[in-house]
Amino acid sequence: MKNIIDHLNKAFDNRTRLGIMSVLLVNDWADFKQLKESLGVSDGNLASHLKTLEKKEYIEVRKSFIGRKPNTAYRVTDSGRKAFNDHLNALEALLKKREE
Repeated sequence: MKNIIDHLNKAFDNRTRLGIMSVLLVNDWADFKQLKESLGVSDGNLASHLKTLEKKEYIEVRKSFIGRKPNTAYRVTDSGRKAFNDHLNALEALLKKREE
């Protein structure tokens, strides 16, 4: 079973990062406010986890203005999509192994 656990991605161990990736996989782009409301986390907590995912190049950041208000939006990169899908596949394999 250790081999399956080795395939889990530590970047997604945290529930907030898992939630961020889940939201971004079903949306082309999601802005900071949308992520905050969807996940029910504080500004600082969300910003910290977004920065972690950005450093790993799992998400892309787009800064713009809507009228005069700044808006920061995020989307999953191709490498982020692959890493997250690999993580989900490892979780699935772990669950299947447990059933055997």
